[in-house]
Amino acid sequence: MNETMVCAVGNVATQPVYRETASGPSARFRLAVTSRYWDREKSTWTDGHTNFFTVWANRQLAANAAASLSVGEPVVVQGRLKVRTELREGQQGRVSADIDAVAIGHDLARGTSAFKRTGRPEQAAAPDRSEPGWRIRPGEAPEDAGAGELQQPLETAMVT
Repeated sequence: MNETMVCAVGNVATQPVYRETASGPSARFRLAVTSRYWDREKSTWTDGHTNFFTVWANRQLAANAAASLSVGEPVVVQGRLKVRTELREGQQGRVSADIDAVAIGHDLARGTSAFKRTGRPEQAAAPDRSEPGWRIRPGEAPEDAGAGELQQPLETAMVT
């Protein structure tokens, strides 16, 4: 696997754009990454050059990024770096740097975040995989047994 994996720490520069495509959900946003350095002459931190990346997310990452990110928020993005050159008639070649994201998260060094797990569509349709009859009370038929709490300790409630 000869891909250039990068980890970029910066701020969300544009509101994420979410699209449903034939190949699945996709989202993109611009990431601003500004270097900072200590200026000895001024005895202060100074902003350096800002690099902009277009971050692409697919599938569940796209949906979660679009729902979670807003302009100005500090984020950490990990993914594959893709540098492209576009040639347009009468113009000089335009170079852009894209990151095909594998993971995106808020930068917790600069603030707090609350995680909320999302349900995956495959899990909603999954059949009940519990073992039948392990919570049956004595004297009940299996179809009468509910999923509620047992009134007796499990050891005495099990049917042998």
